[in-house]
Amino acid sequence: MYNVPNLLAFIRLLMAPLMYMLLVDRDWSIFAGIHYSWLDYGAAFLFVLASATDFFDGYIARTFNQVTTLGAILDPLADKMLTLAGFLGLMMLDRASPWAIYLILTRELFITGLRVSAVSQGIDISASWMGKVKTVSQMFAIGFLLMEWPGGTLLLWIAVALTLYSGYEYVRDFFKKTAR
Repeated sequence: MYNVPNLLAFIRLLMAPLMYMLLVDRDWSIFAGIHYSWLDYGAAFLFVLASATDFFDGYIARTFNQVTTLGAILDPLADKMLTLAGFLGLMMLDRASPWAIYLILTRELFITGLRVSAVSQGIDISASWMGKVKTVSQMFAIGFLLMEWPGGTLLLWIAVALTLYSGYEYVRDFFKKTAR
């Protein structure tokens, strides 16, 4: 239960609200005198650092056989909190389409519910390769939008397409496994 991958997932879980705070609470007195661009850099730094912990916690857990039930819960929760913080913060800054964010978040909630239903039926619906591609595409989109780099909006819509497609795969696999 207490291992490096779980600690990294927990740290990522804590970084998400800090990143969100840098994006949406810009008028707090603690940020007085700090230019908004530095708050963007801080949010981007936290996001990159948190994204790196996502890679390393999975790598360490698999390589050193430190996969735990707690980690199986914490890792996707931390991922969702991080992407939620990024996407909602960017939407509030008017850097991300509300429709794109709505589609992504709706898919995430639906698939989370589907996974809970699957677990209650003894069905394993682990993250697929496309689910990992979806996560990486979302992280790139958030990073580009945080830094206001060209192509951020295009990457966001690519992430939407990959997110919806991976959602389709989860639903398809769920029905295949329940039909047996």
